[in-house]
This record gives sequence, structure tokens and C-alpha cells, in this order.
Amino acid sequence: MSQSPQEHLATNVYYDRTFDRDAAKILPGEYYFTAKDMMIVTVLGSCVSACVRDRVTGVGGMNHFMLPDGGGDNDSPVSASMRYGTYAMEVLINELLKAGARRENLEAKVFGGGNVLRGFVAINVGERNAQFVRNYLKVEGIRVVAEDLNDIHPRKVYFFPRTGKVLVKKLKQLNNNTLVNREQDYASRLQTGDVTGSVDLF
Repeated sequence: MSQSPQEHLATNVYYDRTFDRDAAKILPGEYYFTAKDMMIVTVLGSCVSACVRDRVTGVGGMNHFMLPDGGGDNDSPVSASMRYGTYAMEVLINELLKAGARRENLEAKVFGGGNVLRGFVAINVGERNAQFVRNYLKVEGIRVVAEDLNDIHPRKVYFFPRTGKVLVKKLKQLNNNTLVNREQDYASRLQTGDVTGSVDLF
């Protein structure tokens, strides 16, 4: 499968002493999946993450994405931004299926979509991301078993695919602009990048 420039497997894998296990940290535009007893971590502002797992085998993964601003085409079901969000979801789901997950056993927990990027308020980017991920999973028939979407706070999300457990920490204040800068940089890369790459459907 060829990769879109915006979607790639996270490479930041480390040992987390607090949780006493291997962990993968994902940034905007990244995803990670595993069959091991690991933890996947991300920090979300207006981006969203879907934590998807096979509830029988424990194979699971998480993505971290944002719909690029599609201009006036937000209502079109085939808008460029919708295609991008769909691609971000399909990459993760198809990797899980290749790793042994079964579609009928998939369940999801979804997070993010906070209204945290000043200047993005006009297009409600967080709300749009949240609505997209809900609609996508509904159409695909993947049950959402938990969600924490919208609001104004960034979140740190810890996902344990083997058990399905998720810990969410609301970040009441950011001591620096790293998250905002990271998401704004990601948003500007999405504006210039095309949705490319083929996705193998099962």
C-alpha cells in the first residue's frame, strides 16, 4: 500500500516507566497499531483520534488527524476534506484487519475536536472533526463505546489496545504553544498536500 504524505506509522516508541510498558507516541498525521500489550499516547487539540480495536483479539490502534479546511465544500459527501478524513480512518482500519482483527469485532473510542486553535473558530474545525469521525464510524457499522469530543480543552489520551482501556487527561492550561504550533503546522501541510495513495479494502 502506498502512503499518503500526510499519514504514516509513528516511529516514536519508548518505554514508559509510569505505566511500566512499551508505548508509542503519535503526532498529527500519524497512527500506530499493535497486537502487543502496549500503550499508545497522543495529545489532541482540535484534531481527533479514533482508538479502534478488535474486542476479541485485542489488536488495536489509534490515529490522529484533522480534516483540512475544504472551503465551501463541507456539505458535499465527496469533498476533499471528507476524502482525507476517510483515508485517515481507512489506513488504520485496514492495518488492523491485516494484523488479524475482524471487522465485525471492531469497536471504537473517539476523542478530541476541542475548540483550542485561535483563528480556527470561524470554521469550527474541532466540531467538524468530531462530527466526521462519529458519522464515519456509524456508516461503517463500527460501534462507538466511548467518546470525549468538543469542549475547549486539549486532551492527553492514553490507549491500551489489549484491554480497550483509555485514560483521558484534560489539559486546563498549556505552558507552551507546542500543541497549537504542531496542529497549525499540520493544518497548513494538509492545505498543500493531495490525498494520495491506494487503500486496500477488505
